[in-house]
Amino acid sequence: MTTLLLAGAGAVGVRAARQLLDTSGVDRVLVSARPSAHADEVATVLGVEVVPFGSIPDGVDAVALAVPGPAAVPLARQAVGAGIPVAAACDDRDAVTGLLALDADARARHTIVVAGCALAPGLTDVLARHAADALDRADEIHVARAGAAGEACVTALRRSRRDRPVEWSEGAAREERRLGPELVWFPDPVGARECVTVAAPVETLHDAVPTVQRAIVRAADVPAPKRRVFGSRRPRDEEWGAARVEVWGSRGGAREGVVYGVIEHPAVAAGTVLAVAAARIAGLLPEVRLRVDEPGARGLGALVEPPPFLAELARRGVKAAAFEGAPAS
Repeated sequence: MTTLLLAGAGAVGVRAARQLLDTSGVDRVLVSARPSAHADEVATVLGVEVVPFGSIPDGVDAVALAVPGPAAVPLARQAVGAGIPVAAACDDRDAVTGLLALDADARARHTIVVAGCALAPGLTDVLARHAADALDRADEIHVARAGAAGEACVTALRRSRRDRPVEWSEGAAREERRLGPELVWFPDPVGARECVTVAAPVETLHDAVPTVQRAIVRAADVPAPKRRVFGSRRPRDEEWGAARVEVWGSRGGAREGVVYGVIEHPAVAAGTVLAVAAARIAGLLPEVRLRVDEPGARGLGALVEPPPFLAELARRGVKAAAFEGAPAS
């Protein structure tokens, strides 16, 4: 019997729970959230069990975290201490850095921590690895994102736009001066958006493509939701989001670029990515092959082989494509 614990019942958590319930081999899904009343509501709708927030019952095979960054690292540390693998959807730079810092503990406990299992970081890291595999050698990555999955994601995104940008250069993550806005073309219906460089966890991009010499992430602003005629607000998880991944390098002696894109409701994409990652580290979905099958903490792009992972996402409705429109998997 395979049991997964999902911490968080917001926009991403609800969608991750639905995906886990639809995953072959998952026998039991436990949900915890703060406030507990929200977890009870989600449990009633989805037919899952509720456990107290912050607790990890016996018999849990993997933990999926869909909670804000400050709560993710303590929960992950608790799971690692119990020898339970963890996948986390947070995109906050401090949280992802904290999750990656659990590497030594994860190795000692013979378990796995997968940091940044969302749209970006997460799916974008897998797409970067996929693009790099099409080149003889990849040395530069440019990621751009638009949209956010819920209010916690909005808060993290706006903070990353305010903080000093972080790039991967000269073999390390470094703070850089802010560049001016750049117009980035995303797939329709998102279209062109002005994006700025942000304080992103670029370490996961380097994990995915170790040969990269420069990696940079840009993000569009998230405007306040427009009011409807009757004054209600459109939920953020119903809004479209997108990501664009551009990888440059050499192929056949010439310099070339490969560009992949994805458009989806951010909460749907993040919840699906988190569910597939959590199910895989729980020992399910053997068709999703791993690039590294050993303990430690790493980004999603360093863990999975891109084609089968992208194929599993496509089967669940989250599809990536090459910039010219050809399928990415």
